[in-house]
Amino acid sequence: MKLSRIGRASLATVVSLAVGLGMTACGGGTIGFMWVLAGKQTSNGSGNSITGFKIDNFTGNLTEVVNSPFTSGGVNPVQAVVKPGGRYVYAVNQGDGTTAGNIALFSVGGDGILSFQQNYSTQGDVTSKPVFLQMDSAGGFLYVLDTQAPFTRDSNSGAILNPIPAGCTIANCGAITVFSVAADTGRLTLVTNATTKNSAGTNITYFPVGPTPSLMKYFSGTLLTVNAPDTSTSQTTQTITSYSANATSGQLTLTTNSTQQTNLTTITSITTGGSYVYLTDAASNTISPYTLGTNGVLQSVTGGPVTNFVSQVTPVWTLTDGTKFVYVLNQTSTNVTTSFSSIGAYTVDSNGKLTKVSDTNNPYPVGAGPVCMVEDPLAKYVYTSNANDGSVTGYEINKSTGQLNALRRGSTFAVTGKPTCLIVSGNVN
Repeated sequence: MKLSRIGRASLATVVSLAVGLGMTACGGGTIGFMWVLAGKQTSNGSGNSITGFKIDNFTGNLTEVVNSPFTSGGVNPVQAVVKPGGRYVYAVNQGDGTTAGNIALFSVGGDGILSFQQNYSTQGDVTSKPVFLQMDSAGGFLYVLDTQAPFTRDSNSGAILNPIPAGCTIANCGAITVFSVAADTGRLTLVTNATTKNSAGTNITYFPVGPTPSLMKYFSGTLLTVNAPDTSTSQTTQTITSYSANATSGQLTLTTNSTQQTNLTTITSITTGGSYVYLTDAASNTISPYTLGTNGVLQSVTGGPVTNFVSQVTPVWTLTDGTKFVYVLNQTSTNVTTSFSSIGAYTVDSNGKLTKVSDTNNPYPVGAGPVCMVEDPLAKYVYTSNANDGSVTGYEINKSTGQLNALRRGSTFAVTGKPTCLIVSGNVN
């Protein structure tokens, strides 16, 4: 069949438009980017890096971006966040016994390419390490959690100058460093604690939290940290510290019920979705749904903790898809060739109760040693980072039933190094 000159011109226009939008006959265009962090460098030289991918709208397929992998800007990257708008990425590098931890700032190019900008130091003790970071919903402030607060002594008396909150000691009090985020450059500026001074009368540069904190979550103007058990009591369960986060100044103020006891001993994740906060506990293999009161109190949902329907596993991450579904990432095997790790899918009723999604394939297998889980920017796909086999596993979400379906062009994608966590962002604007 021959095309007329008008027909050929029309066809050329369609092809040009498709190329301009990033579309192909096999895909539906790039709907966002994914960055997968790889931890401490291994013997073969991989690690301390970030692998970047484009996410295909039509298939969920991942295609590695140009110049990937990128340096992590430090040693042992474990987590990252994206500033709303997608132009800047912040990665927390824990460091090791030789190299100190830091926060690395990256700018994001139009094709998902990361360009390292600079590092920032947290205010934790020099022997400490940053372990987690969160950003407020407007992207104006970055919160970084350190396992131990800094403590200085009077040069003459040797007395401790810094305040020691109830529930911890000089050896294990944690700290939150707050940075303001420049809207135009993404650069960070330290926010000093305006209400707390040391015994010398100087405002401290951090916000103290409970003993040996490990996790943190920003939710509706409240910042929650998960801490080790209160060392001043005989209790063996973990605590939650609750701060109110000022949207204008970034200042953190302890809520009325600032320290709360849980009935959990090995909390592995804290996630929010809809009006609920979810804690997973490795020791009991449970998922605990809570509501968050205006005074920062976590109130257990009727029925309390739910036993994970996947037995003999360690739940390590929870993801909520809107208000209808909850997905729990379960880690079971350290074998790099055979994995029994999985995603367990639940529905959520109007009272926050979790019920197993009806599907003979539920739970859904993922790679070995999964660590983190995310949705794509349009909430069509879910992905896990798997440390032991160096992969990302992807599934398509059935928005009506909550079931997960294998991706059309394969659900496993190789990553450079051993992945820790992963993050996603929509196209840069």
